[in-house]
Amino acid sequence: MFPLSPDYTAVKLCNVFVFQYIVSMRKCCLHNGTVMTGFAAMEECAVLTEDGLITDVFSERRFLKRQFSPDTEIIDTEGAFIAPGFIDTHIHGIGGYGADDGSAESVIEMSRALVQYGVTAFNPTLYPSEAPVMLDAVKNIASAMGKETGARIMGLHLEGPFLSPGKLGVQKADTLRTVDISFMEELWNAAEGHVVNMTVAPEIKGMHELALYCIKKGIVLQAGHTDAKYENMLEGMRAGILHSTHLFNAMSRLDHRDLNAVGAILVHPEMSCEIIADGCHVHPDLFKLLLRDKPMDKIVLVTDSLRPTEQAEGPFFANGEEVVFHDGLFHRKSDGVIAGSALTMIRGVKNLVDFGFSPEDAVKAASFNPAQVMRYASQGAIIPGRFADLAVFDRNFTVRLVMIGGRIVKNFF
Repeated sequence: MFPLSPDYTAVKLCNVFVFQYIVSMRKCCLHNGTVMTGFAAMEECAVLTEDGLITDVFSERRFLKRQFSPDTEIIDTEGAFIAPGFIDTHIHGIGGYGADDGSAESVIEMSRALVQYGVTAFNPTLYPSEAPVMLDAVKNIASAMGKETGARIMGLHLEGPFLSPGKLGVQKADTLRTVDISFMEELWNAAEGHVVNMTVAPEIKGMHELALYCIKKGIVLQAGHTDAKYENMLEGMRAGILHSTHLFNAMSRLDHRDLNAVGAILVHPEMSCEIIADGCHVHPDLFKLLLRDKPMDKIVLVTDSLRPTEQAEGPFFANGEEVVFHDGLFHRKSDGVIAGSALTMIRGVKNLVDFGFSPEDAVKAASFNPAQVMRYASQGAIIPGRFADLAVFDRNFTVRLVMIGGRIVKNFF
């Protein structure tokens, strides 16, 4: 789909994953657009990139007066939005490919497919499984890093295995584990340190020790699939669990006598949260509450999409089980339990706008915020010195161009 040879390798510096690019001397100027910097909207502006980085952002008036070298590619974006590339930090699969395969090849194919939806970086998300199977999957997925030709594989999101059996969702009960630091060490080693984020249940015995271990490794901990009481959430926050997995879903609900997990996330401004903006996992009107009660920089758009998302023909499978699509969601065929979403990031951005977010805040939730929460220092904003990872979409929220590391991997201008 994208005949590009990989020209970057993943390296880890101070617990932050970055990419080293071979200098290509490629220059490009995207102009005549509304630049969504990640924290503001700038109309009638241009973005200049060179050697894989953003080198300047300036007005259209300055563009018209500026002289460019002959090797600079000039692209008129026709008034479209020029945004930081979207970063999906919770995604199981797309287009018939998924992390649940436990193979490098499948995650590489996810990387190719995600470009179509404006995604320039993602954290392939792995369900828990039997220990040998999970360790092999972690090793294989981590080995794909640096071999992808589409969206960057930033590292793994482990959704378990230290979760509450009372909030399984579609997780399998026999794959959950009590806290086991030695197994966590095995997972870390199998991934060669490429575990970025991990969903855990704060109320599980031994979670404090696990949290301290993960914090030392630079792993972002997320409260999810949890039956936590309010006091459990506070204990988790004190140990460094300051992000949360798909807010409102698979967690203890707000109660007037015990705030539980949902209430703790809403009440404490230091807690950030994922949100699935498909209009099915969370009622559209709840986004009004979210906008009112959470600081904007703490809201992270995710898809939680499954392998059959955007797959043309069935049968559809996810996590080794057949699923069916109806009412906007995938459901496990055997019992009708909700299995996950069919959302894409560009559709999620559009939905956020439909639900009351400004376009710049919707883009922020899809790019700047996940970069901040995951500590991706070189992504998520259009400012000089950041990676030239860009998504250009029109007023109908159709992705027209995608650039990763200064290379155009999709262009419909």
